[in-house]
Amino acid sequence: MSCQRLKNWIEERYDVEAIKKLATHKLVPVHQYEIWYYTGGIAMFLFILQFITGMVLSFYYIPHLEYAHKSIIEIVTKLNMGWFFRSIHHWGAQLATLVLFIHVFSTLLLKSYRKPRELTWVTGFVLLKISIFFGLSGYLLLWDERAFAAVRVATGGAGNLPFIGGFIKAFLRGGIDVTGDTLTRFYAFHVAILPIVTLLLIGVHVLLVQVHGMSVPLSLEKKPHKSIPFFPNLFYKDLIVWLVVLGIMVTLAVFLPPEIGKKADPLAPAPENIKPEWYFLFLFQTLKLFPGEILGLNGETIAIILITCGILFFFLIPFFDRKSSRGEPSPVFTWIGIMYTLYFVVMTVIGFVT
Repeated sequence: MSCQRLKNWIEERYDVEAIKKLATHKLVPVHQYEIWYYTGGIAMFLFILQFITGMVLSFYYIPHLEYAHKSIIEIVTKLNMGWFFRSIHHWGAQLATLVLFIHVFSTLLLKSYRKPRELTWVTGFVLLKISIFFGLSGYLLLWDERAFAAVRVATGGAGNLPFIGGFIKAFLRGGIDVTGDTLTRFYAFHVAILPIVTLLLIGVHVLLVQVHGMSVPLSLEKKPHKSIPFFPNLFYKDLIVWLVVLGIMVTLAVFLPPEIGKKADPLAPAPENIKPEWYFLFLFQTLKLFPGEILGLNGETIAIILITCGILFFFLIPFFDRKSSRGEPSPVFTWIGIMYTLYFVVMTVIGFVT
């Protein structure tokens, strides 16, 4: 069947013109901050690649205490292009998380969360949290000594939350300590639960963006500005950006393939100088600021409570920032956004270099 006949076949059965009309009538504002619009598309593109490479790897991975580490090594050493797919999956996860952080912080600083886009912020924030849990759950699947120690620390930290910490810790671990049950749970989260929730949230997030349109920064909202059609203008630009991102990811995958450590031994001490993944470093450094005991209370518990309060406030900012919702300047929340961004960047850099 030729392309024209295929096109005619589809057009006879479906209202393609309506889709074309919708795409060409969707307008995107043009201004000096429009570069941040691309971060959402890049994140979605990376998620798609993660789903594809993850499905390929799942054909050969064995989520069992005795075989998990061995199956990863066999994927890398024995399968044709196995090392490449695993490396792409690794770097795709790193870049997706990085782009999501940039997307969320740019949304925060440009106040794109303001009325009527509060739910868009909420779905984006949850997607960021899910991507972090994606990283943590995928990290344990290696079942090497560093991943084992990192998950033991992360789940142990969650256990310091008052009242519900013990339940969360036991639920994540599937028992008292990190064991084969934890591996099974994290595998279920990584390949089934998190992908389903992610797809649903991406669908809602994209739908909300279509309903409300692209946000214009508060400082430019009342000024005259141009708009361009999403299709083909911005669509082609998106494709170019995705190709560049793909090139970066392939380059990293080829020249910096991720290491695989020794198989985890639950009875062995944690490796020296162990650090969590980069997106946990700001939390790691924050915990180091607190002494072991404060006024007779556990210092780590107090740190976990303060961090949780800080994250909760971050999540609720759209509902607190009433001035931005009314279209008025909101310098207090501008400084709050700058402080959150600087704190994350500075503590991450300190954690990385020390």
